[in-house]
Amino acid sequence: MANACSLNRNTKVPYTDEEAEKYAREVSVDPRPQEVKSEIDERGAFIRQPNAFIKPFGDGAGDLKAEANRFAIYWAHGCHWSNRPVIVRDILGLTDVIADAHTTHSGETNLYGHGFGDSPDHKDPILGAYFLSEFYKRANPDFKGRATTPTLVDVKEKTAVNNDYHRLTNYIEVQFRKFQPTDAPDLYPVKYRKEIDEFNDWLFPTINNGHYRMAFCQSYEAYQESYDDFFDSIEKIDERLKTNRFLFGDYITDSDVRLYVTLVRWETSYYHNVGPIKKRITEYENIWGYVKELFAIPEFRKYTFFEFPEKKTKGIFASYAERIASQVPYDELWKTDGSRKSLSEDPENVYKKHPEGETAEDYQSVISVSKWNSEDPARRNPFERTLSTDASINPIVSKLRD
Repeated sequence: MANACSLNRNTKVPYTDEEAEKYAREVSVDPRPQEVKSEIDERGAFIRQPNAFIKPFGDGAGDLKAEANRFAIYWAHGCHWSNRPVIVRDILGLTDVIADAHTTHSGETNLYGHGFGDSPDHKDPILGAYFLSEFYKRANPDFKGRATTPTLVDVKEKTAVNNDYHRLTNYIEVQFRKFQPTDAPDLYPVKYRKEIDEFNDWLFPTINNGHYRMAFCQSYEAYQESYDDFFDSIEKIDERLKTNRFLFGDYITDSDVRLYVTLVRWETSYYHNVGPIKKRITEYENIWGYVKELFAIPEFRKYTFFEFPEKKTKGIFASYAERIASQVPYDELWKTDGSRKSLSEDPENVYKKHPEGETAEDYQSVISVSKWNSEDPARRNPFERTLSTDASINPIVSKLRD
């Protein structure tokens, strides 16, 4: 099947736990902490760890500075958080400015977290590391949490500098504007950043992190509240997309990238882990048309990965993923019919152009700080959120056309 699964996910040389253990001793890497042990509150709810490296890109003292060929995005095929920055980078024409390396499990059981099983000698092809966590330890020898993707690594210093998926795409959009082609799309219009940020910070607990809240929680109470929150929010999005081609109207924004990657993973993989589901994504008329339209765009399609596991189950009860997934004609099923163009006043274009005469300096602004990185777990409670306009309504009346 000729789709976005073109990147090789299966190393020809098996990566054993014994090999991972050997490398871990060599570079003094600790086992990866487990979410279901270290990130569960007293109610049995999953409260995700804050990101460890959140120093912003900007012009302030101590801020990270955008440079060409200085940084690489470390990402994983199956991690929707990390699919986001590589999609944005590609859309904005920055593939020659920001490098990337994709990670895999380390060994058979992933005891040491993100490794490089698809690379020769199971080493990072850019800097030669065995584990992503090596860059964390180099940046902070006292780091004890999970090394996560995406992580932006300074390839000169060989250290992790930013793993803040809440804002990383915004830094790429704004601070790396000077390296983008003059006609690069505007995914984060200056005029509407407040609305986009507010929506993104609602999208995180309700939908982006919704699957994990169901999959990792340890009590029925926590499961039911996360289940209801996820599907209630999905229904609001479906209503919004009834009259909007994309989340904010006629053109794709940063928010669409964030929603798309989660919906794809949910439909093709995540739902297996959460028990009974209310509806599949394919059953939401507006969302399903929206997902298919985005899938047709090369930069989205390139980073859309379907799960084709090797058949390992003995006996008659092999999973759907093992028996059927590799036979699903995704290319045909996910083909858009173009009908959503009728919702736009600019139907042949999916990206907004930058305003006439706008310079890279005009595009700069201070990127807001995400509350979801607070050290206080109470502040990271998924119900501690606000949204000025109900999520079912696009607050931008002009639908981004001005």
